[in-house]
Amino acid sequence: MPTTENHYVSTTNACKLCRPIGACLAFRGVEGAVPFLHGSQGCATYMRRYIISHFREPMDIASSSLGEKNAVFGGSSNLKQGLKNVITKYGGKIVGVATTCLTETIGDDVPGIIREFRKEEKDLFAHEKAPLLVDVSTPSYAGTHMEGFHDAVKAMVDQVATKDGSTGRVNLLPGFVSPADIRYLKEILRAFGVSGIVLPDISETLDGPALLDYEKLPGGGTPISMIKSMGSSKATIEFGRTISGQDTAGRLLTTRHGVFLSQVGMPIGLRETDQFFSAMEEVSGNKTPCRHEKERGRLIDAYVDAHKYISGKRAVVYGEEDLVIGLTSFLAEIGIKPVLCASGGTSGRLEESIKSACGGIVEPPLVRDGIDFYDIAGEAESLKPDLFVGHSKGYRLARKLDVPLIRVGFPIHDRIGAQRVLHLGYRGAQSLLDRIVNAAIEKKQNDSPVGYGYM
Repeated sequence: MPTTENHYVSTTNACKLCRPIGACLAFRGVEGAVPFLHGSQGCATYMRRYIISHFREPMDIASSSLGEKNAVFGGSSNLKQGLKNVITKYGGKIVGVATTCLTETIGDDVPGIIREFRKEEKDLFAHEKAPLLVDVSTPSYAGTHMEGFHDAVKAMVDQVATKDGSTGRVNLLPGFVSPADIRYLKEILRAFGVSGIVLPDISETLDGPALLDYEKLPGGGTPISMIKSMGSSKATIEFGRTISGQDTAGRLLTTRHGVFLSQVGMPIGLRETDQFFSAMEEVSGNKTPCRHEKERGRLIDAYVDAHKYISGKRAVVYGEEDLVIGLTSFLAEIGIKPVLCASGGTSGRLEESIKSACGGIVEPPLVRDGIDFYDIAGEAESLKPDLFVGHSKGYRLARKLDVPLIRVGFPIHDRIGAQRVLHLGYRGAQSLLDRIVNAAIEKKQNDSPVGYGYM
């Protein structure tokens, strides 16, 4: 029977990226790691280019380079040969093998192939410094890059972490944040007097110094010895409201090794950062250091200073679900009304978390998950936003509507410095506040027929 129901299912400019790209980013945050895609060469090439244009750093991703024949007969031989090449030519300490659409569709048993490879290449694994092989299932037709990221982190904890006594350390699982964010989080751990394990740590591997000679494997990353000891830590702090209660790396450390778990939202803005610092006080037994109390005080002062310029502005926020939730909480605090919160993710927790993030400060906005920019455009035009907050994929829409775009998250392809954007903590909120207010002021100046030069 004919129906007027909308059955439009194609995707136009997705508000997400594919699952294996998230796994590659997670593996890159481990010392001596080589991300390895079991699939076609094109997958690795595309992902390398995408990551490089955001971080402006070299990014090698190995590939089993499957072709038409392998699609029929399987990619076992290619995977084994590729692993051998990576181990012997790169000297990787750990190889993170992520699957792709092709290998998931043809049904390659990657864990089984890796077991066969270990038996066939006994000499490669017959010494103390033998490389670790970690596999994770990340079909790109299912889920988003954030799911691939979390899956890879969980796989590393599952296949590497053990328990041997108690180290008194604190595990920090921040999710996919910028190198600048990671450096700031490590600073906070030190300020609390905590010996921390941050997994993954891309603070150097994807934002390193200029070197005279090219390094096959960039320095930095979470030491493998630290990952092995994560089961002996006293506590884990894990960021993400949409993953709360799910079978995450933090949850695995609790159920398998008895490590205390504290799950908090992405600490963006005052309220969410307060919760993170409360968690730090709990696991460290120390009060928030004076320097961070002062940062908090300066942020509140800046909120007061900025209020008259941005109060009542309307914003469209989009990107990864937990980032959107944190940004929405922050925008509500500074007097901006989010009118649309959109993500390509489909956790089913976005709307509830956004409502909580608004906290009675502003009316909950329209929330759309599993969405692309075709749909975002359809919603945004009638909402008359004053600004967009999100990554570079929203640029054309922001330009069409003639509103400023505050670039946050991943990917940022059309500006320099994406790896140095600070989102987290009181310091990150201060940086975001300044950028948002100045964008609003600049827009007002540009729209004025006479302009003005004094505030």
